[in-house]
Amino acid sequence: MSISMLNPCLSGPNPSLPAFTSHRIQLKRTVWLCSASQSHVAEVNGPVLDGKVSERSEIRLGLPSKGRMASDTLDLLKDCQLSVKQVNPRQYVAQIPQLANMEVWFQRPKDIVRKLVSGDLDLGIVGLDTVSEYGQGDEDLILVHDALEYGDCHLSLAIPKYGIFENVNSLNELAQMPQWTAKKPLRVATGFTYLGPKFMKENGLKYVTFSTADGALEAAPAMGIADAILDLVSSGITLRENNLKEIEGGVVLKSQAVLVASRKSLIQRKGALDTTHEILERLEAHLRAVGQFTVTANMRGSSAEEVAERVLSQPSLSGLQGPTVSPVFCKRDGKVTSDYYAIVICVPKKALYKSVQQLRAIGGSGVLISPLTYIFDEETPRWRELLSKLGL
Repeated sequence: MSISMLNPCLSGPNPSLPAFTSHRIQLKRTVWLCSASQSHVAEVNGPVLDGKVSERSEIRLGLPSKGRMASDTLDLLKDCQLSVKQVNPRQYVAQIPQLANMEVWFQRPKDIVRKLVSGDLDLGIVGLDTVSEYGQGDEDLILVHDALEYGDCHLSLAIPKYGIFENVNSLNELAQMPQWTAKKPLRVATGFTYLGPKFMKENGLKYVTFSTADGALEAAPAMGIADAILDLVSSGITLRENNLKEIEGGVVLKSQAVLVASRKSLIQRKGALDTTHEILERLEAHLRAVGQFTVTANMRGSSAEEVAERVLSQPSLSGLQGPTVSPVFCKRDGKVTSDYYAIVICVPKKALYKSVQQLRAIGGSGVLISPLTYIFDEETPRWRELLSKLGL
């Protein structure tokens, strides 16, 4: 018997499919359980008709409407000088004044992905888990930036620490348990009804059923309505407090916030690609500068080359591409002379104090430190990758 899959019915029951009873913590929608050899997970996203984008002049960016992801996203955009201006906090549409012809739409994360696929949005910022679950591998979705460095979590399988699972510590051991049969499969509670069955099938677990649930999934095993859960994990504290554990090989996906776009919009909608380029450059410049500091110091020396040699002899003073060394001019006895040289380097926060110590050790003085806001490359690497993905 092959793995049971979830097939959401969007237009009423299908008499040709066998129905099975599924447990729910909170009923969300009708769920049909059937053999993978007979059916597959139905698509929930509407197609873009005729392969063309809708006729509108505005470029639409979807942002999460609530929660920590929403506030962190607004903070990131503000740090990139792309503050979102919302006239009324109850309105779902806003603007970014620095980006002409841009509309911001506040939506639920899963709706952002669905509307990217349907063509109602052009760009969106959501978690990679949301893109993977609701995008379901749609070729029109393209990752513009895959690491915005917030919203870190992972989608993972968790089982009880007690009972028959006490000595089970890996996905392989879970799959080999004799308890799972065609009549009594492993019951998994999850909100990830696409990624869950896909992961189990790829890892060879034959006898598995899934129940949709929303809310406190951690309670499902203790209530006896599931053997395991598949859910997002950040710190793991909630799992431990509910006597659940992750297992080796049970991580489905590592996730964080990403910038995703509609391939058709980038190619066909006027201005969409240029606007995406600007957003990407601002994001890259800011994220690269996070945790970096500019260190400036004066140092006596006979020449710029001699000073550079001393600086480069220290492992923490190489900077991004090497130190900048320039003469410091002063007037003595009516003549302009240069006894000192200014050294400018960029160092990460974790190496800051060590760098100051090394500068002092080779004769540095008057050390000044300031945080970096942006680091712009000659060309953003992710921009080249995006153009390559688009075939441009």
